[in-house]
Amino acid sequence: MLSKIKPENILFLDIETVPEFEHFSGLSKIKQEFYAKKTKYQRKEEFTPEEFYERAGIWAEFGKIICISVGFFSSFEKNRTFRIKSYYSDNEKELLNEFKDLLSEHFSKPKQLLCAHNGKEFDFPYIARRMIINNITLPEKLNLFGKKPWEVQHIDTLELWKFGDYKHYTSLSLLTNILNIPSPKDDIDGSQVAEVYYKEKNLNRIVKYCEKDTLAVVQLLLRFSNIDLLRDDEIVVL
Repeated sequence: MLSKIKPENILFLDIETVPEFEHFSGLSKIKQEFYAKKTKYQRKEEFTPEEFYERAGIWAEFGKIICISVGFFSSFEKNRTFRIKSYYSDNEKELLNEFKDLLSEHFSKPKQLLCAHNGKEFDFPYIARRMIINNITLPEKLNLFGKKPWEVQHIDTLELWKFGDYKHYTSLSLLTNILNIPSPKDDIDGSQVAEVYYKEKNLNRIVKYCEKDTLAVVQLLLRFSNIDLLRDDEIVVL
């Protein structure tokens, strides 16, 4: 899968999101009503909107990004080195602007691609929506208006694994398990991020988890391409 793409031209990434407020009561009355309508199908009769609020982070309209971890190859053919850097903050607009600067200054060329697991359904649109909400002009890599499908410079490892089967969903943790890739879920998983953020107030723990997911994505693409996985000595965390 990497035969036609230089690994150095790919920016791998993962994001972590949480509800916009710690408690449902933090929402305005009108936004509480919108949330109730938005989640009615998922909640059915089992949960009230307030009880279901812990899951609000999966919707860009009711959540926020607290960490974006990226990874890239500074060299591949010789002395292979993969560098990981994280943008994280309680101030979402600040970290989004930092991420935008990275794209604008270092990953703006047509040959350069973004890669994430389920990125086309989650990470990429979520970042774009939160940028618009925060009055940030979209960088070219996330501005899909008017673009044809083949002009979108995104790679999705979930889409690659589907092989055209659009009904099929496979989690990153399941794929790493069946493909013998070191698991990124050795501490927390996505369902615990909000609790770690709001209850433990431990953003650094979430950052480490996000970086492990980013590393898992690049390992997955290497595995798909039948290329040796990264060794620990080839990974640099900035």
